[in-house]
Amino acid sequence: MDLEDRIILVTGGGKRLGRAIALKLGRAGAWIAVHHHASGAGARAVVAALEGRGRTYRADLRSVPETQALVAAVLADRGRLDGLVLNAADFPRTPFGTVTERDWDDVFALNLKAPFFLVQSAAPALKSSRGAAVLIGDVSARNPWVEFLPYCLTKTGIAALTLGLAKALAPEARANAVAPGPVLPPARRDAAERARLIRSTLLRRIGRPADVARAVRYLLEADYVTGQVLAVDGGQTIRPDRD
Repeated sequence: MDLEDRIILVTGGGKRLGRAIALKLGRAGAWIAVHHHASGAGARAVVAALEGRGRTYRADLRSVPETQALVAAVLADRGRLDGLVLNAADFPRTPFGTVTERDWDDVFALNLKAPFFLVQSAAPALKSSRGAAVLIGDVSARNPWVEFLPYCLTKTGIAALTLGLAKALAPEARANAVAPGPVLPPARRDAAERARLIRSTLLRRIGRPADVARAVRYLLEADYVTGQVLAVDGGQTIRPDRD
């Protein structure tokens, strides 16, 4: 899929990874629907940086009616939808033994339920345009962290959902996922923790948002690739020998 003049919806496109993805795709020629919930200023800044080749859309993706309305709004504005990047997610610290039902429900609603219902709503448009969905997973799906178990389980679900969506959208449209490793670690991590993350990768460095954005672009453009989860982790999932 050539991105020139394609209509791409990026959820959570106003900050962090979403911002990098939206800018990368927009600068490749796509028109970007920049979704946000509470980051309106960031989303507007992305559209401004793209010199108006896009528009912001606000929605609380934990609500199924709002996910449906978001897709409908983009279709009403542009008449089609060629690509969907499912980036919006929460990353709450929830140590085992302290997790509440509310904690569980909130993270599953945004991280896993929302992507499912967004693609379900967008499926007819994606099939019509022979487009693609790219989900954002996490390498923690393969090696869960005890202090973030609900989050990790949602990303395990994203990996399974990617395979199911590839089947559901075929043969007209495609679904793939990117699973970032240590990219944009939380600012609260101290120097020792950052050093441990670096040592955990074969390439001995923290990744950049641009690394993920390039992978997303590849999966949107790769017309013979579907049902794949691409790790962008510097080799972390290979578990290098300890120094």
